[in-house]
Amino acid sequence: MTSIRKRLTKGVAVVSAIALVASCTWLPRSGPTRGEIFSGSVMQEGDSFILTVDDRVNAIAGVTPALGFAAGFRNAAPLGSDTLRAGDTLLIRVWENVDDPLLGNATTAFAVLEEVQVDGNGMIFVPYAGRIRAAGNSPEAVRGTITRRLEQQTPDPQVEVARTAGDGATVTVVGGVGAQGVYAIERPTRMLTEMIGRAGGIAIEPEIAQVTVVRGNHTGTIWFEDLYDHAGHDIALRDGDRIFVQEDSRAFTALGATGAQNRVEFESQAISAIEALAQVGGLSTASADPTGVFVFRNEPEEIARELVGRSDLTGTQRVVYVLDLTRPNGMFFARDFAIRDGDTVYVTEAPITQFNKVIAALTGTLSAVDTLSTVGE
Repeated sequence: MTSIRKRLTKGVAVVSAIALVASCTWLPRSGPTRGEIFSGSVMQEGDSFILTVDDRVNAIAGVTPALGFAAGFRNAAPLGSDTLRAGDTLLIRVWENVDDPLLGNATTAFAVLEEVQVDGNGMIFVPYAGRIRAAGNSPEAVRGTITRRLEQQTPDPQVEVARTAGDGATVTVVGGVGAQGVYAIERPTRMLTEMIGRAGGIAIEPEIAQVTVVRGNHTGTIWFEDLYDHAGHDIALRDGDRIFVQEDSRAFTALGATGAQNRVEFESQAISAIEALAQVGGLSTASADPTGVFVFRNEPEEIARELVGRSDLTGTQRVVYVLDLTRPNGMFFARDFAIRDGDTVYVTEAPITQFNKVIAALTGTLSAVDTLSTVGE
């Protein structure tokens, strides 16, 4: 009788252990199951739209933010190399064909006025010629004005006006360049690419380098590679421009049954789902479910409306994209699906993985029950 009671007690313990393990909600895992994700769909009173990726979805969701300069930047003409501005410094030479010159002396062939600076009002001062407007004029125009004023006092003066290295028009270049600094806009550096070259070129990976130009209240950003691929993006510079060269800051997060779970920075301008998985070591061969690759994203209202065919959506919508790599063309769909900044790429575990965990836990539990029963005897 005692033996039967012990067997019944052991049987009850085994059944209880099986029931507990079978629930398996407490078993360790990398994240939600495929079924748990689908339970969050709006079709099941959740708040996410769950869409299987195909060519139609890729055509709508494959929108990537474009970088480029607005028309105000692109349409600006290069500064004339001979246009004077406030702050410029001039060198003025005057030859006089007289024994007693106004500006020089009888022992020198010409008089030299060095470092004549254009003041904040755009004016310069030349002895015997007075104050002359220089800003907005060319050195040739200033030369003509000085000549006309001096010839009233000395016969046939010969005047030369030259601008020294354009102190009045400068730009600031900072970030991932060879030599950060403040540079003058001169004849060889009137365009953006020329100025970047003057600053030592790009010092970061060109594939992920972005160039931002701040001009007053306006800002434009472009991929560095696009500056050379499309000549129209190479803009003319203006006095006071600030040029920033920096690495792309976009990133996505990879979780679940992948080779690595991490926040991953973009390595190129565009990354597909296949490339994103490759960056984290691909799917885990021991636990991944190739039918359960998910991309979680907040989609703008316009894209979400087109994706689900509803016009009553308002504001940003939660969208979960499903990539089934085992479907016909599934790998092609994943290859064409563009990952965007802030995406979460999640790979579910295969059902057999969770089953194996249940068996392993069950085996350990039964061993423990058997041990306790043996001790009880």
